[in-house]
Amino acid sequence: MRTHWVMDYETLSNCFIAVFEDIKSEHREIFVVHESQNDILELVEFLQGNIAREEWHVSFNGLGFDSQITEHILRNRDTVIHNTGESIARWLYGKAQDIIGRQNRQEFLEFSPRDIQINQVDVFKLNHWDNNAKRSSLKWIQYTMDWPNIMDMPIHHTSKITAEQIPEVIRYCINDVKSTKQIMQLSKSQIELRRQLTQEYGINLFSASEPRISKELFLLFLSEQTGINRWDLRQMRTHRSIIKVDDIILPYVEFKTATFQNLLKKFKEVVIFPGQTKGGFKYSVQYKGVKTDYGLGGIHGARRSKVYKSDEDMVIMTSDVTSFYPNLAIRNKWAPAHLPQDEFCNLYEWFFEERKKIPKKDPKNYVYKIILNSTYGLSNDENSFLYDPEFTMRITINGQLSLSMLYEMICEEIPNAIPLMQNTDGLETMIPREYVDKYMEICKRWEDMTNLQLEHDTYSKIVLGDVNNYIAVTEDGKSKCKGRFEYKDLALHKNKSFLIIPKALHAYFVDGIDPEDFMKANTDIFDYCGGVKIKGDWSFYFHKVDKGEYSETSLQNTIRYYVSNSGGKIVKKNNEDMRAIQVEAGKWMQTLMIDYEEKVFEEYDINLKYYLEKVRKEIENLEPSTNQLSLF
Repeated sequence: MRTHWVMDYETLSNCFIAVFEDIKSEHREIFVVHESQNDILELVEFLQGNIAREEWHVSFNGLGFDSQITEHILRNRDTVIHNTGESIARWLYGKAQDIIGRQNRQEFLEFSPRDIQINQVDVFKLNHWDNNAKRSSLKWIQYTMDWPNIMDMPIHHTSKITAEQIPEVIRYCINDVKSTKQIMQLSKSQIELRRQLTQEYGINLFSASEPRISKELFLLFLSEQTGINRWDLRQMRTHRSIIKVDDIILPYVEFKTATFQNLLKKFKEVVIFPGQTKGGFKYSVQYKGVKTDYGLGGIHGARRSKVYKSDEDMVIMTSDVTSFYPNLAIRNKWAPAHLPQDEFCNLYEWFFEERKKIPKKDPKNYVYKIILNSTYGLSNDENSFLYDPEFTMRITINGQLSLSMLYEMICEEIPNAIPLMQNTDGLETMIPREYVDKYMEICKRWEDMTNLQLEHDTYSKIVLGDVNNYIAVTEDGKSKCKGRFEYKDLALHKNKSFLIIPKALHAYFVDGIDPEDFMKANTDIFDYCGGVKIKGDWSFYFHKVDKGEYSETSLQNTIRYYVSNSGGKIVKKNNEDMRAIQVEAGKWMQTLMIDYEEKVFEEYDINLKYYLEKVRKEIENLEPSTNQLSLF
């Protein structure tokens, strides 16, 4: 009977261990290659059986490591099965070091995904954790998903281990397999989506990130539209020697105030050279109490930190441009210069119009959303067939200027309008309620001018930290949290340290619950935990004084801890100059929770004052005159 296996390899200098666990049960297959035990023949037969039965391997970075090792074993079968366990382990260790070296040197791996004989689902690739902005290790993901044991490799891979140490490494390997299995469960809907896409379009997308899905499907559809084969399309690019911004600004872009007229003038003077499309221009505007930053990316600006509330006289309006970046391209018939304009624009618009017809819960709706949103980013990626930085700049620059036109129109035409925030594709403004109709009329004029559409709502409150950190509450009671106020449905790569703080802030600002009361009612120890990780020339140590005796203990590279009334201090040290930095400065003590131990909540000895002080500072910053501070 066919099954699928969650798997992990460990390669030490004199030992190789492979652990496989049935995806639907806890049945395991464990293979050891060592001078004391040689399971290489059994492993080869197991792998060949998986190929014959068309079984799948699920892994964390399996495409980049484990599957590479697998291919070396399978392709050298006749050699390896006739060698000693010791010599095979040494050979596999050498291969592992070569694989790691290739990755560090950013070289192509020996075996591409299409060369690999066993079907793969790589949750590392699927979740795009190989991207610099999201890069995450398995240990970090163990932390973010509250895995009980954030277990580091107990023995350094360069070490020679004895037969007695092998069970310890196996336990570590099993923990990695089980946590990978949990990631797979959390990614179940994403895997199912990729299964459907693979089946429908005949492209293996099982381990594909969202940008890759977008690239592959857009490529497929465009190839069908144009008659150009996919291989030829993949090679196409438009490289620019210079981009004169004055040449790409839309004719309708104009302003009435000197502030924005000067901004437009600054933009028109910009000349972008190769390598400058992700930076190279920064400019700030002060307008009606709001500092707004412009560049070659999105627009960002917000009023000072404060809680802003609607009342019987004033209302907070929020307006977002529908699919802003895709629609800028669609409505203006923009396309990367090397691609047939009509076919590209028609296809891009087709995705947009088709998505509107598909229910939001339908997976295809999500796929089309990915395609629409990713195309913009891929146009500024030299590895993409969509690469044309002028196409990217047309969208970002005209997007910023168009939104600022709306911003200016509202603030100049509505008396006593108070701008609150501009961010990429939308804005928030506080206006007198009597001018709501005027606000909608202005928005309609802007829509007619730009050929874009706006979506509107009203907020009862904005708890505004800054442009990327806020709580917005609609007048029908729904809340949206961003940045340090987020606490629900966080992406697994994000740092969820001290989740109790944004939870308490949300309870206070949205539900009116006293923070101390909220915390006393919350007994989830993981909400009080923080996570830290290091790399490079730094190491963690735990400093502790027990019964007058000082001790310093070396720690692993990913740490989970909470702030407690007793315990010790986690210190980060530089291995070269021995600089030492406390993870939690000052008087606060920490307790390690690398391994979760279930007990009565009070026994964890949480220092509630630490968490309440963090909440207090946030409230003081946002509501300096609040009487609630006496509660602390």
